[in-house]
Amino acid sequence: MDDSNQIEVPPSFLALYSTPSGTRLIQPMAFVRERYELCEDLAQMLVDQASTAQFKSGAPEVEVLRAMREGLRAEGSAVEPPEANWVVLRLAELLQWEGPEGD
Repeated sequence: MDDSNQIEVPPSFLALYSTPSGTRLIQPMAFVRERYELCEDLAQMLVDQASTAQFKSGAPEVEVLRAMREGLRAEGSAVEPPEANWVVLRLAELLQWEGPEGD
């Protein structure tokens, strides 16, 4: 069995690659797992950066998360805009911060 098959992709990420009804994926599962791993790793790597930025700037946590989301949505980013939204929500979860709304 391939190690990548041991990775459990959360429903919140699967939704990014599912039909509107949520009944099937629009990309192969191997692709979805690969994108999930990238996004999860990115969220984990941004924990220290986000907490440091919040501490240094004194900005509200939600503003730090919004700025990070904009950076992740910038041209040339390794993630697509829906993935950037997911990364920021996951980052908020990891930091135990309230996530930004869908603005």
